[in-house]
Amino acid sequence: MSIKRSFTKYISLNILSMMGLSLYVLADTFFVAQGTGANGLTALNLAIPIFSLVIGTGLMIGMGGATRFSISKSDTIFTRSIFFGAIVSAVYFICGLTLSGQISSVIGAEGEVFEPTRAYLQIILLFAPMFIMNNIINCFVRNDSDPKLSMIAMLCGTFANIVFDYIFVFPLGLGIVGAAIATGFSPLISLCVLSIHFFKKNNSVKFKKCFLTFKAVKDIVTLGISALITELSSGIVILIFNMIILNIEGNIGVAAYGVIANIAIVVNSIFTGIAQGSQPIISRSYGEGRLSDAKKILKYGIITAVVFSAAVYLVTFAFSEPIAKIFDNANNKQLLDIASVGMRLYFISIFFSGINVMCASYFSSIDRPRNGFIISILRGVALIIPTAFLMAYLFGLNGVWLSVAVSEFIVCLLAVVLLKKSNI
Repeated sequence: MSIKRSFTKYISLNILSMMGLSLYVLADTFFVAQGTGANGLTALNLAIPIFSLVIGTGLMIGMGGATRFSISKSDTIFTRSIFFGAIVSAVYFICGLTLSGQISSVIGAEGEVFEPTRAYLQIILLFAPMFIMNNIINCFVRNDSDPKLSMIAMLCGTFANIVFDYIFVFPLGLGIVGAAIATGFSPLISLCVLSIHFFKKNNSVKFKKCFLTFKAVKDIVTLGISALITELSSGIVILIFNMIILNIEGNIGVAAYGVIANIAIVVNSIFTGIAQGSQPIISRSYGEGRLSDAKKILKYGIITAVVFSAAVYLVTFAFSEPIAKIFDNANNKQLLDIASVGMRLYFISIFFSGINVMCASYFSSIDRPRNGFIISILRGVALIIPTAFLMAYLFGLNGVWLSVAVSEFIVCLLAVVLLKKSNI
């Protein structure tokens, strides 16, 4: 199969897969907004950063382990990745049992929003082992030349989440708690589908008797950290923006931002899908000494990201108010106005973020994780946080929306410099 055909196959299947994963939260947002109104939407938006952390941890371990698997064909890396995932899952599970209230307070939940935030967070953390194992196994199945099954598994999980959301939120009347339970059950469906791969003749992902070593953990984290930061960056931005917007516009402003943030998660999942779909081909090409093919995949990935960015921005610019209305059951004019303006300004950033995600993934895929880490940490934490506070101080709420575009643009310039300096 040609490089271009391989690229098209992998990224098309992986975009659908990652969009399926992101639609977990989007489905929750829709049903919670319809079932509980602005308070439920605010609570859900406050909890999203923790959900992003859980998902990102699974992607870090899965991408890190699967990248090493593709480059070196290590026969123990899958087992060690699962062991590592089990340890991290236990930490999240214990936090869900004992610290959900404290975590809710830290992320800004108070008053009538506190209890729904705490309840949603607790359930998500208790189901963290399912999310993490689902992401790890999904990455290995995709890297083991089975991207179609990976996509089917994710879409089955998403469909189950939508069905469960409706049942738990409306007929059973469980509100935001029902949405959390529905989201928690969904990766179980996905895992059942993924298990088919282990019975196939061409399966090379197998459990081996081995120990989890510090060296293996370091290798997994080093190669996968960009995936964690890419996923976590959405959560960090949401957390910081929630705090800033709460002071500027109150709970209605946070609810309006919840609409934008959830759409942004889906948009970012497209970029993550392009990057993760490219990773197996880039890593395989690099491992076999075909660097020119790896460079071609990078070029195809960036072009695809830019095309998607243009299409998404046109849609969000032209239909910002109708999109916002989908999530507003009370037809709150203030919420609609804030969300409509915010969408048009916030999504300027996607023209640069897609390139940044692709470049960070490329560096990790060719065993140059340091450059990928620099790009990811700048866009996820180091640059966006001070930029958001500065822009909010100078331009108010509009400055908050534009701060993402400003920081992503600066990082994009740096990514281009790193690519030229590396000459790879």
